[in-house]
Amino acid sequence: MLIRLLRRALPPYRREVAFVTVLLLAQSIGNLYLPNLNADIINNGVAKGDTDYIWRTGGVMLVITLMLGVLAVIGVYFASRASMGVGRDLRAAIFTRVQAFSAREMQQFGTASLITRNTNDVQQVQLFLQIALTILVSAPILAVGGVIMAVREDATLSWLIVVVVPLMAAVIAILLLRAVPLFRQMQVKIDTITQILREQITGARVVRAFIRTRSEQQRFETANADLTDTALRVNRIFAIAFPSLLGIMNLSTVAILWFGGHLVDSGDMPIGNLTAFLMYIMQILFAVITAVFMVILVPRAEASAQRIDAVLRTVPAIADPPAPIAPVRATGLVEFRDVTFAYPRSERPVLHDLSFTLRPGQTTGIIGGTGSGKSTLLNLITRGFDVTAGAVLVDGVDVRQQSLDGLWSHFGLVPQTAYLFKGTVAENLRFGNEAASDAELWRALEVAQASDFVVAMPGQLDAPIDQGGTNVSGGQRQRLAIARALVRRPAIYLFDDCFSALDAATDSRLRSALRSETADATVVIVSQRVSTILRADHIIVLDQGRIVGSGTHDALMSRSSEYREIVESQLGEAAA
Repeated sequence: MLIRLLRRALPPYRREVAFVTVLLLAQSIGNLYLPNLNADIINNGVAKGDTDYIWRTGGVMLVITLMLGVLAVIGVYFASRASMGVGRDLRAAIFTRVQAFSAREMQQFGTASLITRNTNDVQQVQLFLQIALTILVSAPILAVGGVIMAVREDATLSWLIVVVVPLMAAVIAILLLRAVPLFRQMQVKIDTITQILREQITGARVVRAFIRTRSEQQRFETANADLTDTALRVNRIFAIAFPSLLGIMNLSTVAILWFGGHLVDSGDMPIGNLTAFLMYIMQILFAVITAVFMVILVPRAEASAQRIDAVLRTVPAIADPPAPIAPVRATGLVEFRDVTFAYPRSERPVLHDLSFTLRPGQTTGIIGGTGSGKSTLLNLITRGFDVTAGAVLVDGVDVRQQSLDGLWSHFGLVPQTAYLFKGTVAENLRFGNEAASDAELWRALEVAQASDFVVAMPGQLDAPIDQGGTNVSGGQRQRLAIARALVRRPAIYLFDDCFSALDAATDSRLRSALRSETADATVVIVSQRVSTILRADHIIVLDQGRIVGSGTHDALMSRSSEYREIVESQLGEAAA
């Protein structure tokens, strides 16, 4: 999987990779030539007392060494450019794919896992590529070249290579078999820690309010200890493997000096050749040690590549149709035709046979108990999910036949949980319309009943907003979210229970201002409070996913027992 992922990610950097490969080849040839020159100095210079030969050959070695240093610096630079570029591209690809995910895919992966995949997993692949381009490519060249040059120096001692290399290969194979599964487990356990930490940070107030700090600490410590235990198991494997490899390496050195010393003593081998042979063996063993070092990175990078590939290969359930159809005219008309919807792997539908029309210039209120399907209904309009049966039409065209960008351009959505982005008030308001003027922003704030507290903020429109809007109250967040939708001036406004944090007076003023501001648009207000939808032009009452009442407030009071029961429970029998 790692190779397949890199094969897709590396083509834009093929020049850098090719250049680095050439540089590494040149470095490897230079490194293989140096022991031969060293042997010549010993055999022809030191042994014969030829000082001039020593200086000449030593100068050549010095020049080659300096050139190798320059090539190494250049190679690391271009290897870094390629690896960092691949990391950047993978992060961008994951981000783009996640942006296209529907609620179904978000539930499948989970927020914590997606964050880990776009940070830690990409970093593991990026680190592997960096090391591979600077070390791994040269390792096989040094290993093969070292064997050839060692045999060239003395074939008699070459039997040591046949013994040493398979021993080291066996240690590496055992290391791989034991380490790869553990590295996969580590990535999953990092996901778990990220999820727990995210929950504890975002839910800090709830944790403290219910005096659950100790239990949450215990939950984090359990997950942390689990990850630590797995990491220790991996380190124990390497703690055994590295000394074993170093022991094999040192014993091979002793064997070379022992048997080579006898050959030198008998005159069958020059001392310079023994030195060169020893250096070539060290280069071969260095290449093997390099492979071991890569073993540390390969399993984790492979596990990370599988997780990245799982995101990139996931096809969003909600996507643009092959041949999108655009409505003739954007009026804001929404039709539900015999709509039934069930969540994936759900035993029964959430919505049953819904048929109604949302018309431009009208305000439609949708009310019902918790779990009656109110928010789900809005998700079908925006195509957060696709209907199981029936059809949802916007401006006469099925939403599944329209392009997503074209469809979403019709809506001004204020979600149930008002979310603000880190930036300024103006930047948040311009989220839906970057070209909006300051005057349009102030107008939207006035309608949303938010101008008073924005005026009081230091900097007013340039006042800072923290991530999630944590530096303003819940009611202020809701009003800013409503103002953000108003700035967009869409054909369809969708208010998903977004008045819940407002007091009755502010709620009344806001709805009154909204009526004049959105007179030509289709307005849908989902609410559990009767007072919010009391004066809507049309009210739909949902109960367990079915329409049990439809009409104006007065009409529903006379013919819908479910609606009347809701009104009585909230406003009292006098209001009913």
